[in-house]
This record gives sequence, structure tokens and C-alpha cells, in this order.
Amino acid sequence: MAIHDLKTQIARLPEQPGVYLYFNQAGDTVYVGKARALRDRVRSYLGAWGSNPRTNALLEEIARLEVIVTDSVMEALALENNLIKQRSPKYNILLRDDKNYPYLQLTTGERFPRVLVARRVEKDGHVYAGPFLPARLARRTMALTHRLFGIRSCNEVITGKRGRPCLEYDIHRCIAPCVDTICSEAGYGRAVQDTRLFLAGRTEELAGDLRIRMAEAAAAERFEQAGQLRDALRTVQTLVDRHQKMAAPDLSARDVFGLKLGPAGAVVQIFQVRGGRVVDRVELVTEASEGPLIGEADVVAAAIAQFYEETSAPPEVHVPVAPDEAEALEALLAARAGRRVRIVVPRRGEKRGLLDLASRNASLAYEGRFNAETLGNYSALETLRAVLALPALPRRIDCFDISTIQGSDTVASMVVCVDGRMKKGEYRKFKVTSDELRGTRTKDTESTERFLDDFAAMKQVVQRRYARVVEQGGPFPDLIVIDGGKGQLSAAYEALESLGLANLVAVGLAKKEELVFTRDHSDPIVLPVDDPALLLLQRIRDQAHRFAVTFHRQRRAKRDLRSELDGVPGVGPRRRRQLLQRFGSLTGVRRATREELEPVVGAKAADAILRFFAG
Repeated sequence: MAIHDLKTQIARLPEQPGVYLYFNQAGDTVYVGKARALRDRVRSYLGAWGSNPRTNALLEEIARLEVIVTDSVMEALALENNLIKQRSPKYNILLRDDKNYPYLQLTTGERFPRVLVARRVEKDGHVYAGPFLPARLARRTMALTHRLFGIRSCNEVITGKRGRPCLEYDIHRCIAPCVDTICSEAGYGRAVQDTRLFLAGRTEELAGDLRIRMAEAAAAERFEQAGQLRDALRTVQTLVDRHQKMAAPDLSARDVFGLKLGPAGAVVQIFQVRGGRVVDRVELVTEASEGPLIGEADVVAAAIAQFYEETSAPPEVHVPVAPDEAEALEALLAARAGRRVRIVVPRRGEKRGLLDLASRNASLAYEGRFNAETLGNYSALETLRAVLALPALPRRIDCFDISTIQGSDTVASMVVCVDGRMKKGEYRKFKVTSDELRGTRTKDTESTERFLDDFAAMKQVVQRRYARVVEQGGPFPDLIVIDGGKGQLSAAYEALESLGLANLVAVGLAKKEELVFTRDHSDPIVLPVDDPALLLLQRIRDQAHRFAVTFHRQRRAKRDLRSELDGVPGVGPRRRRQLLQRFGSLTGVRRATREELEPVVGAKAADAILRFFAG
């Protein structure tokens, strides 16, 4: 096992908190982990073989180890999270926001801020609100800030010395900070503050402020301004009345994490509760990683660490299961928020009810994102993994088929299936010439010769394919399917062994009986006719067969269309067509005299045709 080559290095590791990184032979980071004591944690991997297929796959791939020492477990946790986001190791969980949900950016870093649509939150000194679900709500809200508060929408450099305001001022969508006699910088700053309260969801506070300012404007007989404030107040008040329907007055600020974990991946729904109301909902998604998915606690820990990297955590975070290193997570969140943060697993009452509601929403989102076809594919892959005792989920499957007629025009095809879906962009075609197979032919019967050619063709094609894969460094399949029985499977394994790839798993799928042959069992595996795993294998095999037959027909058609006239010097496609039209066939051209040929193609070409057929 690869990790045992690192025993000497592991024995010298410090017993301090830190982060360890595993690399594969190509130098890619495949796993990042944290530890209270680096030596103890990394040494535990030496005896971890057999604990689960995911760990087995990781242990086989490890080629190098690096560690980074930190002062505390909390620092190790933060560093682990940063490294996972930077390097995206395939054995770690990386949750992501749905990029269809935009944010609104109030550019408070500018002298005269604007409201813009942003696709992600940056640490740039601006104020962000969102995400907005659905996405069109972001632009509607941005338009509302222009109409209610007069926030500018232009890209102009504001100096206040513009001669006159633009059309936006005339249609009451901007308060014209570009003309200082109309709107001062302080007046624009008050509009920006109103916008900030509005985007932050503090609509009740904003409504109270607008009511006071409307009364002051009316008392000073600034009736136009009072009317604008009245309209803004009515809109904000409507938003207050229509704000979230889900409310629990006795619940304080908290975030509630609902989780749905399945074979296709995981969905986390986060309900953000502020002032007793669910004011926002955020969705995090991860697709199935290499090997079987790890536990709910690991997903929850990754979601908490990654979600609160850009935002401050509330006093309580409610989760369905307690994450590992919960105390370290609480300390990390508290350090970022500047106050105490608790991670809680509610057991009863309204808190548990809201958690169950978030989990039900996560289940609905999971079913919507990973539709029935996708879930069926992952179910079939999981069944296939169990039946064939594979170390990991066979997410990538390569399938080979040979097509020939009595040894002539032998071709092969390879199709690729990833996560149960055919990847046509990765299909490959192979030409197999008789010269390459001549060394394997015998003079027995016609049937024997045909089978031997089939075996040799399979060996050659598999060898050619994976020699290229080795040269390019991947991608290697999780499972290879051979269209055929024991003979074709043995030929494929001979090719793999010659390349040092005997660890790859291949199976043969015989037609008619639909039996699955493996290297390790003398008897074939018989799957029920309606078994999802068998149906998936049949679908992949049939696609490879269609692809090979189509290529074989193209080769035969191309061969049949070739004419002996192609070998005549000076006779190209145009003259060949003229000859065939005039004489009807190749035989007619062969029988033609010089006097008959010359009017059609000329004297020089006529002499060349006569010399060619005479030879």
C-alpha cells in the first residue's frame, strides 16, 4: 500500500496541531485534513485499510505527505477550510452556492455609492445583500432603490458641477448628486443610508425614519418632497406587511441547517432567522465525490466552515447532527463574530420543527436538482459497486466493442459513461488492420480464425487506448466493460497487464445470455433482467455496439466507393465520373478503345488508361 512507504516520515511528525496534505503521483492534492496531534492522526491511516471503500481508494493513491503546524486546533480548522477551497481535493467535500442566485452590492467604497448586481461576495469594503431567490428579484430590488431613494445608476464620475441633471432625475429615479445645487453630498449620504437599511431587511426601522422625515417636510411646506417620502413609506410598509410568513416571536437570531444526503450528492438548506423571522434562505450543493459519500457530520462541518467564511455567524447555529470538532468550530466562529457562538442539535419544540422544515426543503431541492433519472443512475452504480465488490463507485465506465465481417475491415469502438450519462465527446474509434493480427491467425476452421482475430483485436485496441491514457496521465476508468465473454475479457487483461494496469477492473458482458464475466470468478454473475445495474451495463454496451457498427459500415462504404480508376495517373474525380457516365461501368471503361476514350478524357489520359489496364 502506498502510504506504508511514508512510515518513516510519519514517525518523525510533531505531536502538535496542524494540517496534513496528501498528494498523488501526479503531484495533485487529493486530501486535506486537520489534527490535534499530527503524528497520531496521520499514523492512524496506516491501519485504516478496510474501514470503508473511500478510505481504501485514498490510501492507494497517496504518494506524498506534507504537514503545516499551527498554534491551535482552531487555526488548523481555518487553514484546512482555506486549503480545501484553494485546491479542491477530490476526497474532501466542497460545497458551493448556487450561482443562479445573485447578490446586490452597495458600493460604499465610492464617494457616491451605487447599487449593482454581483455574482459573489468580495472583501472589498462594499456592502452586500442576498442571495436573491429567484435571480430576477435582485434586479427588481435594485430598480426599487432607484425609485424609492434616488440612488444613481450611471457610471459617471460625480463632482457636483454638472450643468443640468439627466433624464433619470426628471422621471424621479435619481436625486441628481451630479448637480450640487439640487442634491448635496450629505443629502445623497442619507439616501445611501436608507438604501442600506432597506437591503439589510431593517424595513421597520426604515419605515419609522421615513415617517418622521415626511412629517418634517410637510411641516416645512416642502410638499413635493413629502409626497415622495409618503410613496416610499407606503412601499416599504407593504414590504413589512408582506415580509416572511414564517415567524416565531420567541425565537432569537439563529441559522438553521437542513441537510439531505444521497448517492448523487448533498444539498444543504440554510434558513437565516433574524428577529423571530426567516429572512433569507441559502442553498449549498455538492455532487458525489470519489467513492461513497461520507457521513452527515462531515458534510455539516464542511458546510459550517465554508458558509461562515464570508459572513458572521449568529449566536446559535442549529444542525441535524453534531459535527466533529464542534468545540473548535464554535471557537472559530466566535473569533470571527467577536462573541460567543453555539452549535446546537435541537431535540424538540419549535426549534426542532424549524430544523425539520429546513430538512424537508433540502430534500425537495435534492430531488429537483438530481432528477429521477440521475438518482436511478446512481442507484444502479451503487448496485454495480456492491455486486462487483469495487473499491469505489464506478463513476467513469469505458466500454469496448469490435465490429468485423470475417476478419475484413475490423474496427473497434470505445464509449464513455460518467455518472450514468454517456459522454459522446469522449467516444473513440479504432482501425484494426489484418497485418497487425496476422501473427495470431491459425489455419484451423473459419470459426476459430474469426474468434482469434476478435480476441487479438480486443487486446490491441485496449492496449492502444490505455497506453495513450498512461502517457497523458488519465483519466483512468473505475470500470472497463468488454463486449464479449471470457475470451475477450482475458485478452483485455493481457493488454492491461502489459501496461502495468492490472489493478484496473474489467468485466465482460456476453450477448443473448447477458452474463457478467469477471477475472476473479470462474462462473459468470447472473443479474435479474430488470436489475438497474444490468440495464445500465446493457445501455452502455449497446451504445458501444452501435458506434462500432456505424464506423464499420462507413469503412465498407468508403472501400466500395473506391474505384480502380483512382489508380490511373491523370484521372481524377471529374474524369472518373465522366468515364462512368459515358461507359456505364468499370468493365465498360476497360473494354473501350482509344478512339472511344479520347473524346471523353483526351489523348494523354486515354493512353494512361490503356497502359493501366494492359498492365
